[in-house]
Amino acid sequence: MKTYKPYTKSRRNTVTINYRDLLSGDKPEKSLVGGFTRAMGRNNRGRITTRHKGGGNKRLYRDVDFVYDKKDIEAKIVSVEYDPNRSGFIGLAVYKDGEKRYVLVPKSMKPGDAFIVSESAPATVGNRLALKNIPVGTFVYNVEMKLSGGAKLARSAGNFVEVIAQDLGYTLLKLPSTEVRKVKDTCFASVGLVSNDEHHLVKFGKAGRSRWRGIRPTVRGTAMNPVDHPHGGGEGRQGRGRRRAISIYGKPTGKGQKSRKPKKYSNKHIVTRRKVGKQR
Repeated sequence: MKTYKPYTKSRRNTVTINYRDLLSGDKPEKSLVGGFTRAMGRNNRGRITTRHKGGGNKRLYRDVDFVYDKKDIEAKIVSVEYDPNRSGFIGLAVYKDGEKRYVLVPKSMKPGDAFIVSESAPATVGNRLALKNIPVGTFVYNVEMKLSGGAKLARSAGNFVEVIAQDLGYTLLKLPSTEVRKVKDTCFASVGLVSNDEHHLVKFGKAGRSRWRGIRPTVRGTAMNPVDHPHGGGEGRQGRGRRRAISIYGKPTGKGQKSRKPKKYSNKHIVTRRKVGKQR
């Protein structure tokens, strides 16, 4: 991690990642980069559906491969690069047939390392193989939930999923949320854990850096008026006066409130529910 001389109050509290030691790429691969319009928390009608988003620096979109449909062809990592659209680092992979693709790289992978996507590939860091062929206790990332459906689980910086059992055509996985769930053992996963595991130690130091990233201010419900939020109003500071903390829309939120639908379709695949609050 990188700290700075405290010549201002915000500089004193700023902690960043020393990218010079971790990255090798200078400019992104032009054929895999394009422009895009960020939604800023709006839906197709322009209504705000996710609060606290908007503004921020322009970003180029890197076309990252999460489907991994090139199987049994070895690829070599040419460079490890920063991606402004995700917390983990991406690598430019060049396959033996000459095709180039961006992939999410694991923690220890560096330029010159190779990987392969194959059902029977060895369970070494970077390789991608079927869950049924991965030994119990292995850490994996970029896990599919449906065969050929693309990686969905454990894609953020430093995240991983632990393979804890193989059972009757299913693999039991322990997710970062502490939830244990079953996934078909024919689905693919990459061995290792996502790069940039120090991402959670970053301190912005000032409000302006949040605005550069497109994060708008968050106002506490208790600081609002009754017309604006269920927690608002009262003379002086008030407790929320209700059993559960709720959002501006009246739905349970924060503090370990359960928001999952009781009859959700994927309930049958969950072996152990995630632990919340003090239980974690």
